[in-house]
Amino acid sequence: MNTNTNISTPKYINPYFGGVLLGLLLLVTFFITGRGLGASGAVKSAVVTTVDKVAPVHAEESEFYSKFITDSQSPMFNWLVFESIGMFFGGLLSGAIFGRIGKFRVEKSPKITSKTRLIFAGIGGVLFGIGSQFGRGCSSGAALSGTGSFAFGGFLVMMFMFGTGYLFAWFFRKLWI
Repeated sequence: MNTNTNISTPKYINPYFGGVLLGLLLLVTFFITGRGLGASGAVKSAVVTTVDKVAPVHAEESEFYSKFITDSQSPMFNWLVFESIGMFFGGLLSGAIFGRIGKFRVEKSPKITSKTRLIFAGIGGVLFGIGSQFGRGCSSGAALSGTGSFAFGGFLVMMFMFGTGYLFAWFFRKLWI
């Protein structure tokens, strides 16, 4: 019998408790802001601010960018930007508390290289970002907040997001198992 206690496995929050906390956060967000959670709005604010600083004439003449640019307030002064900053530091704090910060490692299948895993993860991230713009919001905004407010569109997004994920998972399973 092996009783080696030196093996350290990363600790994660109980998923049921995490779900309850996420639901409470969503409820508080609806109460305070009148809308749900989402992260793509922070990226949009960063892009609008960058374009406004690099090419202000283009930003003012653009139908898209000009909607978000005002003289009184920066697009970066948006609660979604602060939410995203909070998510980053909250994830960092969680990793530090539960011992997941340390040597950089890539979780992958032993059948592929770390480089392949990172390339496909990057491609997936880019496609997800493009899809969030076509869908006018990220999955957390559309699915989580949509179903939280009992919007029919939120339920559709949730079904299609997970359904598509299950369909594509069979083809790309070798990237992680």
